[in-house]
Amino acid sequence: MNLKKVLVICLFSCCCFQLSAQTKISGNPLFTGWYADPEGTIFNHQYWIFPTYSAPYNQQVFMDAFSSTDLTNWQKHPRIIDTSIIRWAKRAMWAPSITEKDGKYYLFFGANDIQNNQQTGGIGIAVADHPDGPYKDYLGKPLIDSFINGAQPIDQFVFKDKDGEYYLIYGGWRHCNIVHLKNDFTGFLPMKDGTLFKEITPEHYVEGPFMFIRNGKYYFMWSEGGWTGPDYSVAYAMADSPFGPFKRIGKILQQDTTVATGAGHHSVIHLPKEDKWYIVYHRRPLGQTDGNARVTCIDKMEFDANGYILPVKITSKGVAAQPLD
Repeated sequence: MNLKKVLVICLFSCCCFQLSAQTKISGNPLFTGWYADPEGTIFNHQYWIFPTYSAPYNQQVFMDAFSSTDLTNWQKHPRIIDTSIIRWAKRAMWAPSITEKDGKYYLFFGANDIQNNQQTGGIGIAVADHPDGPYKDYLGKPLIDSFINGAQPIDQFVFKDKDGEYYLIYGGWRHCNIVHLKNDFTGFLPMKDGTLFKEITPEHYVEGPFMFIRNGKYYFMWSEGGWTGPDYSVAYAMADSPFGPFKRIGKILQQDTTVATGAGHHSVIHLPKEDKWYIVYHRRPLGQTDGNARVTCIDKMEFDANGYILPVKITSKGVAAQPLD
């Protein structure tokens, strides 16, 4: 083989390698199994997803986690928490939200699906030295164990504001509250008006709150519709503070009957060094009617020139590989 042919083969091989690297994609769903309510985040130069194990409530008694270096290959971390660790939790552990503070990882979760203030359950916290655990019960009891302002104590999201203060935004049954967390997460600090629980429920809110900041604006997102139905979806509002007022702008995530139904209960991952955003959410595969048949997916989330979120196109291919620096 002459030198010219060798050079051509080398160049062709190099181009194919580059093309393969450029076109490596995640696919949707991201991993096998029934998983819902995913919280996506970044810890220690890795992507993490903490979802609900989607099963009947009496079987939904543990949580797995998943990690990736590039959004395409995911490692499963099984049973990072379960009801043997959280003694007061008996069923329906779901909708985890996690934050890192002072070298510890605090996992907020809902448990027991309480229907009134006489039942035991609500929102709890577990703590660990690493994102994948092992976790232990932080308080030994729920942080919030009753209905306040009509909000069922579920679907918690822990939000770190730009001043370093932490808030818990939560609520089902069409009501949403925000509370200012104490520095050690053992309780709450009063608002300026002296109240502990401030309702920030926007129009059409049902559950699944999430908040982030972009260009000085607070984006408040939530799920609408019924979680077992095809009309499940995500809408949002914008304000100048985490307390609102939040006026609904519109839906940005919903079903596509050619791809999947029931797209909702999401979170957002932001690449810290650039204006690149992803939405992580669950949806129901076409033809599935079981309410618990939900899978975790990811797609790009983009903004227009005025800062409004563009409607998300749900896909089967997912997103391209994105290693972290």
